[in-house]
Amino acid sequence: MNLEQPLEKYLKKYFGFDRFKGLQKEIIENVLSGNDSFVLMPTGGGKSLTYQLPAILMEGTAIIISPLIALMKNQVDSIRGYSQNDEIAFFLNSSLSKGQINEVKQNIIAGKAKMLYVAPESLTKQDNIDFLKNIKISFYAVDEAHCISEWGHDFRPEYRKIRAMVEEISREPIIALTATATPKVQNDIQKNLGILDSIVFKASFFRSNLYYEVRPKIDTERQIIKFIVANKNKSGIIYCLSRKKVEELSETLVVNGIKALPYHAGMDAATRAGNQDKFLMEEADVIVATIAFGMGIDKPDVRFVIHYDIPKSLEGYYQETGRGGRDGGEGKCIAFYSYKDIQKLEKFMQNKPVAEQEIGRQLLLETVAYAETSLCRPRILLNYFGEELKKDCGNCDNCLHPKKQFEGKEYVQLVIEAVIEVKELFKAEHISTILAGKTNATIKSYKHTKLDVFGKGYEKDIKFWNMVLRHTLIAKLLSKDIENYGILKLTKKGKAFFEKPQTFLLTKDHNFDEDQESQSIPQGGSAGSSDPQLFAMLRELRKQISKKKNLPPFVIFQDISLEDMSTQYPISIEEMQNITGVGQGKARKFGKDFVELIKLYVEENEIERAQDLIVKSVVKKSGMKVYIIHSIDRKIALTDITDAKGLEMKNLLTEVEAIVNSGTKLNIDYYIDQVMDADHQNEVFEYFRESNNDSLQEALDELGEDEYTEEDIRLLRIKFISEMGH
Repeated sequence: MNLEQPLEKYLKKYFGFDRFKGLQKEIIENVLSGNDSFVLMPTGGGKSLTYQLPAILMEGTAIIISPLIALMKNQVDSIRGYSQNDEIAFFLNSSLSKGQINEVKQNIIAGKAKMLYVAPESLTKQDNIDFLKNIKISFYAVDEAHCISEWGHDFRPEYRKIRAMVEEISREPIIALTATATPKVQNDIQKNLGILDSIVFKASFFRSNLYYEVRPKIDTERQIIKFIVANKNKSGIIYCLSRKKVEELSETLVVNGIKALPYHAGMDAATRAGNQDKFLMEEADVIVATIAFGMGIDKPDVRFVIHYDIPKSLEGYYQETGRGGRDGGEGKCIAFYSYKDIQKLEKFMQNKPVAEQEIGRQLLLETVAYAETSLCRPRILLNYFGEELKKDCGNCDNCLHPKKQFEGKEYVQLVIEAVIEVKELFKAEHISTILAGKTNATIKSYKHTKLDVFGKGYEKDIKFWNMVLRHTLIAKLLSKDIENYGILKLTKKGKAFFEKPQTFLLTKDHNFDEDQESQSIPQGGSAGSSDPQLFAMLRELRKQISKKKNLPPFVIFQDISLEDMSTQYPISIEEMQNITGVGQGKARKFGKDFVELIKLYVEENEIERAQDLIVKSVVKKSGMKVYIIHSIDRKIALTDITDAKGLEMKNLLTEVEAIVNSGTKLNIDYYIDQVMDADHQNEVFEYFRESNNDSLQEALDELGEDEYTEEDIRLLRIKFISEMGH
């Protein structure tokens, strides 16, 4: 496809960004060229844009196959937020009525829509297939493509039917996207979709803003409450494996003064959706959820992700922790671990088919390896996904609190020797059992007790040898076979080491069976703003607009955009278009109120902008007064203003009195109506109408201190002066 302008121009026009992130540009160019693509990119890496921008630029409608209804709605709201055209994107799923479905189809036929989000279940319906056969399709995007693979953490059988549906409708280019895929899962996805020849784009899975820690599962509720209190007013997700624990923990948090809500598949759909919306709209700080919440959340400022229970797989764990810090700000990922939980999960698998049990067991072993390791945690995670981190992250619990290392050359040699002796046909657990000199049914059946290496490491236990194996895998001395997941193979590097051993430092794993003290978490702050006061005002304005338009705040402007506004001080729609993440459509759709607020702020606080140094005025209102005026104009509760500014109510009322007395009219009826009934309001108002002075004490003496507080009188006095004096 030939474009009239460079891709960066379209990126700025439609999405407000000056440059592409990572591999985005190469992926988009490949889609525009009509080629199949496989995109492996971590959560927060910008996958959505790699199909959204081509969809806008190409002729026809892109079909985006997505697994969750809630996620579709968020995506459609988000893309509409960037565009002045609300008909740019639609979704088609079971949540729509027949009338709404017909309306969507009419818009597609009219050629107005560039993107149509569909659930895989909707794609299999014959009437939808017949409809799609008659429209111009630009390409197919298969989001959350790991759902195709049985080795993926969220396998969905209906995803296996996508290829057949595509062939029946019309075979156009396919872009498959996922945030989590081991080499095994990647191969499975490509094979199933028929895109083995697709160009693979693999971004780094390393996200330096995420802090990883595993804590022993001791007095867990207390630890969680203490952590949330230390991170007050920050958004967070807590994952639990059972619905019962979700309900119990959310209730415990609420009792302890934390704004938390539950979310699990056992709740009715309306309540579940309502709780999710409250979390997105910042009416709740914490959501306690099962993994049903895994893909249904698209909130960029989640500051912590806690796993009350260790997850069933590292893929699931990485996907869930990836919800943290998507805007590049801080994201603390804490998992609570006890080996007893692993044993419970193994018991749950006993009634499942043998093949499924085998897959589940292998995935659990990887999770145990991650939880118990003393190595850099991101290195373990990245190694699992086939990526090598050249050096330790320096920002996980193991890097910040390293354990003592020791020489392990001989142990590594023994491990490699055992892999060679079993002819590279067995998995890590089998090798560890042989070296420790233990027996089981498998070892006896293969007569591996007669191997020379059997029992050579008897002085160490199986856990120790598992640790050595993990070190050798990370060092690329051994690898896991893709086709037969988990079977250990010797690499060229491993062969060279075996023939000529070198120094190899090992670190003993944590023992979570012991009663350990949890390590402290660095309480580093999130990304800041050059003008925190303006940033707070912009967030308040965004919250009000989000409620008015019934859209999540980040759909209007993300934090990164608000931070740039509080640095650049744009005072016109044209200047707003130069803000990070704000394109032409978004600036015109949402920018007016923000520009007006910033312009007033700049004038009243004598801000010297880089764009144009302004002449300083003599009269200057304090920043606090500006904040109070704007907050009251937007009907923010006075108690919320005191919390935001760390004021006592009496000090806030003094500020408000000064503002009103200086000639500014304020309407605080919305707050007075909440704290005082109409009869009492009228009595105090009439007192001031008939009184010759505004003395508080005289008013209290006259009206009765048993009936009114000093705060009541001050509130009504402000109302009286504002209404009658201006």
